[in-house]
Amino acid sequence: MRFDDDDDEPFDWDDFEENYDPEAAQRELEAENRRIESLPVLKKAQEVLDITQAIADTIDKDADILMMHEQMIANAMMLAPKIVGAEGGDLYTIRMENAVLIKIHARELLTQTNYLRAERLCDPAYIKLLREEIEQFRVLFVEWVKSFDRTNDIQDNWGLFY
Repeated sequence: MRFDDDDDEPFDWDDFEENYDPEAAQRELEAENRRIESLPVLKKAQEVLDITQAIADTIDKDADILMMHEQMIANAMMLAPKIVGAEGGDLYTIRMENAVLIKIHARELLTQTNYLRAERLCDPAYIKLLREEIEQFRVLFVEWVKSFDRTNDIQDNWGLFY
């Protein structure tokens, strides 16, 4: 790929400005935001975060020598932004890159519940609740990833997802 070739046709900025309707663009943006906000996987990610934060608040900070409460919140906080990033990026590769990161953070959060249980850092009922929420998130996540359009992409020459 060369960026210094002169074979590209120049972008017609005059035509762009003539046809630009800021109100229509704003309506499109708002509609897209509503679509993303209504995604079941995004709503569930927020529920996972809320439960994780509530659990973290119950952990005895003196007994939490590995600061698991902070790590758990950090992992839970990454789910929603990566979903939004995948939706905003739209290209298959970008969506899949975000999906991989979501999976990593969700699985790490799940693993951290085992640590909580082993160290008796919180009520086992809370751990069970979070694990159930993560499982519900996983099911929604799988369906969401199936919706990605493999044909909407530009290969990035890194060899992933092809």
